[in-house]
Amino acid sequence: MLFNSYIFILFFLPMAFAGYFFLNYIKRYRLAQLWLIIMSLWFYGYYNAGYLWIICISIIFNFLLSRQIFLNNKYKKMLLIIGIAFNLGSIFYFKYLDFFIENVNVLFHGDFELQHILLPLGISFFTFQQISFLVDTYKGEIEDYNFVEYALFVVFFPQLVAGPIVFHEEMIPQFRSIEKKRINGDNIAAGLYIFAIGLFKKVLLADTLGRAVTWGYETVWDMTSPEVLIVSLCYTFQLYFDFSGYCDMAVGIGRLFNIDLPVNFNSPYRSCSVLEFWDRWHMTLTRFLKKYVYIPLGGNRKGTLRTYINIMLVFLLSGLWHGAGWTFVIWGAVHGLVNCLNRIFKNVWDKVYGGVRWVCTFLFINCTWIIFRADSLEKAWCFIKKLFCMDTLSVRAELFDSVRLVEFDFLERKFGIFRFLPSRIDGFYILALLFISFLIVLAGKNCYEREFTPTWKNAVLTVVLLVWSVMSLSGVSTFLYFNF
Repeated sequence: MLFNSYIFILFFLPMAFAGYFFLNYIKRYRLAQLWLIIMSLWFYGYYNAGYLWIICISIIFNFLLSRQIFLNNKYKKMLLIIGIAFNLGSIFYFKYLDFFIENVNVLFHGDFELQHILLPLGISFFTFQQISFLVDTYKGEIEDYNFVEYALFVVFFPQLVAGPIVFHEEMIPQFRSIEKKRINGDNIAAGLYIFAIGLFKKVLLADTLGRAVTWGYETVWDMTSPEVLIVSLCYTFQLYFDFSGYCDMAVGIGRLFNIDLPVNFNSPYRSCSVLEFWDRWHMTLTRFLKKYVYIPLGGNRKGTLRTYINIMLVFLLSGLWHGAGWTFVIWGAVHGLVNCLNRIFKNVWDKVYGGVRWVCTFLFINCTWIIFRADSLEKAWCFIKKLFCMDTLSVRAELFDSVRLVEFDFLERKFGIFRFLPSRIDGFYILALLFISFLIVLAGKNCYEREFTPTWKNAVLTVVLLVWSVMSLSGVSTFLYFNF
């Protein structure tokens, strides 16, 4: 089920909210947690019930294994290795098996048949979460949680399929808190406000820009340089608003249930270095990789060369985590390399004028998103070559028209300026969308920077954004990070 769907907004969310707080009101606290688990499993298996047995087996196996690690000092290291192998093995089977077979066939001229296994939603997210729980159990850093608490920690629907990647110490104490089991008007107001902003980002901005991206990647071989530039910027902002919108909606829904989810997205396009970018983009993935991969590898404690090797390994893993393809591997490797260079020349880089650092960082991020989005390295290379060759300045009307909304027709009928400008400026609407996108990501405050107060102004804004977004749900689109 998707946050940006009628069934979720008009039926599922009110039902989950009402059932949870009613059961808490009559002091059936365990039943309230079970209610959230059931609703979360329905949310997860809505489009494909086959997903349910995968996540349920994963939860039961990891919980039973964590109990054995918790109680057994003699064999706990072996049990941890078994648990990590099981979780990584499940990700490999569902996500990487066909990629592995393809490369074996290429290297050894084999003809092994691809399995075409359907990738379960969010498997990378809930599997990493459970790996962190097993490791923390091994280190003796968890309390004696029961199965219901553990299951809710894994499947809590706001963060189930696209993050943030949460830790047990952030979530389970909140599920236990009696104070958080009561309806909180301030949290409801703040939650709806944040959810409305996220829904607007997804439906009106990300999905609109995504139309231009789809057009571009379907005609990549025939595009001109200006078209490539426009499409690449559209994807850069589509991914931003798609992921930022999801994070906002997840945080907003969490607030409705009095649950505070960790910060996962902090205006990354304001970054003036690649180091800063990764401190702001998908922050919970970065901290997971740092805590459970980079530091166990030795971090920066084993000399300069080993530090850079560890950084490269982490970024290669990050690339693979995002998808089974060489485009993701190369994307991770390029980010790892520039991250290392950023560290080596940090003192020099920090002396460069801030505006120049921002432009260089943004251009790098924009170019590497081309690799990230492309279906193949060949298509990515073609895209990048066309970006810099500047063979012609022409842009086809199909690209301009791809982002046209019914709202634009309304504006043209009601206001003369919107009839005049599009007739004088080719691509007025797509250029306006890109300009607005720059303004939002650079000057607009994100939800973590806003101090929400339940005023009439915020109430009206919430209603307007919700109604506008819901009225625009003509076609439901998945979030880009659902594929990871």
